[in-house]
Amino acid sequence: MSGGDSVDARDAGTVGVADVRAVVDRLRVVERHCDDGVRVDLLRALEELKAACAGAQARVTADFASSQQEAAGSAKIPVSQRGRGIAAQVGLARRDSPWRGNRHLGMATALVHEMPFTLQLLERGLLSEWRATLLVKETACLSREDRTVLDRRLCEDPATLDGLGDRAVAAKARAWAAEVDAAAVVRRARRAESDRRVSCRPAPDTMAYVSALLPVKQGVAVQTTLSRDAAALIAAGDGRSRGQIMADLLFERVTGAGAASGCAVTVNLVMSDHTLLAGGSEPAHLQGYGPVPAALAREWVGKRGGGEAVGGHETGGREAAGGRETTGAAPSAEPMMLLRRVYACPESGSLTAVESQARKFPVGLARMIDLRDRTCRTPWCDAPIRHHDHIRSWHKGGPTTLENGAGLCAACNYAKQAAGWHAATPKRRQGEVHAYDFLTPTGHRYKSAAPALPIPIPMSDVVDPMAGDLPVAYDESA
Repeated sequence: MSGGDSVDARDAGTVGVADVRAVVDRLRVVERHCDDGVRVDLLRALEELKAACAGAQARVTADFASSQQEAAGSAKIPVSQRGRGIAAQVGLARRDSPWRGNRHLGMATALVHEMPFTLQLLERGLLSEWRATLLVKETACLSREDRTVLDRRLCEDPATLDGLGDRAVAAKARAWAAEVDAAAVVRRARRAESDRRVSCRPAPDTMAYVSALLPVKQGVAVQTTLSRDAAALIAAGDGRSRGQIMADLLFERVTGAGAASGCAVTVNLVMSDHTLLAGGSEPAHLQGYGPVPAALAREWVGKRGGGEAVGGHETGGREAAGGRETTGAAPSAEPMMLLRRVYACPESGSLTAVESQARKFPVGLARMIDLRDRTCRTPWCDAPIRHHDHIRSWHKGGPTTLENGAGLCAACNYAKQAAGWHAATPKRRQGEVHAYDFLTPTGHRYKSAAPALPIPIPMSDVVDPMAGDLPVAYDESA
């Protein structure tokens, strides 16, 4: 990545890029041959340095945002679009997702323009970045004037928050915010109900966390009901633990299917033909989760659960196959495994080209992009794919092809539509994974490379085809 490496401080006494990098280099040889008292002092000094760096980042971020918006204004960009792409650039610079970049931008704006005393404590190393974040969060519902008053009350004297933990800091800020403007706190609580949602994220050992953000009454009702019904089953002699019963009840009541039998839905399970048919050890990839051990993936396929696996060849004929998905039938119906032939390079696992004349990516081509990219293609952003985007804009003659397509989250797609963003796919050699470069308005270049799919093997090498009498259908259209 490049673009701003040569920019440094020009005024005596200021700190520039070279100065910061010199400090980073010095920290690689931090003192180690010392007594434990010195080590404790060093830990404290490094923690203060972290906080001071966070304060400096806040000032730089706020200045960057102001400069970008001024430039957009000079370019006559509509006011509603002048902030587009700023948070994404902040996230890229910090090796973070655009969502986190937006949080960094919001925090920096609040600290620099509304909470100067909090920023001073941060820069002096007396307040951690996380606790500063809590103060910003708990005062977000206040007007600028009230927030500034509370900032002075909380942070003008460092002793006010000294010795307090995270919960105590947040509680003090919340309580004092209610004193300053109780009505604003009430309005915030009411607006929070609009943020209710359900999310799923990976957990260790091929498990998943399913979380629901609900109004407190609904959340307590869900927990109480599950706990009550679990207690009743335990009293009746059920041998499962309370937690296991509550989890099974939740699944059954949401899906309408038994926890043991599963339900008829389609999920995408990407695996090589070697893993599927010849007992290979290369992990499969479950979309929305991540790597799955090969043996467990074969077990899922053998149990006829829903899913789709992919393997295949770019050359040497239409030999390889892999994949499955449910047919959408009722849970009691016999599901059909569907093997989709998706052709990939034997060396790298990169998919071959598929083309469409339409502007919108067809369903089959969009599925190929989803399988290839897995998550948003922007570096450090692993959000789910929401948009199938033309790398070279369709308006500029970019074709609707697998090579010119990329899976992006909504935020990243909107960011790259801002003025000054450019993207292109360089020529790649046979067997290389799909990649493209993009430039931000400041001239910084980033590279996005797709993860390789499982590498297929010649079908002639398969020695033990998958056992079982599961009905199989081949789909040559993929």
